[in-house]
Amino acid sequence: MTASIRRGLGLSPILFAVAFGAYAQDDHAGHGAGGDAAAAYQSVVEKMHADMPMESSGDADVDFARGMIPHHQGAIDMARVALEHGDDPEIRKLAEEVIAAQEAEIQTMRDWLKKQGQAE
Repeated sequence: MTASIRRGLGLSPILFAVAFGAYAQDDHAGHGAGGDAAAAYQSVVEKMHADMPMESSGDADVDFARGMIPHHQGAIDMARVALEHGDDPEIRKLAEEVIAAQEAEIQTMRDWLKKQGQAE
């Protein structure tokens, strides 16, 4: 799926990465390097889901930031898998953009949490 199609469908980079990861797993499972990519995507998804559960602080803003950090990290990790295993220049560019955007947002949330006297 190209970035123009992704935009036309209104998919955010995160949703695209998740959808792309699922597609890559289905399309390439057991096919040499594609199988390696599928396993890498699966590992990323499992880690992200393991890192997301948290106890509620009772503050919706704090809980949002705490929950989004591992979600964004999952998007970064998926983008890195795409860079390691993918060949399409448009997807590689998108993966690089996802990494830059998500790293910046993670830093913003960490800084905000610190300002609030909250730990991650």
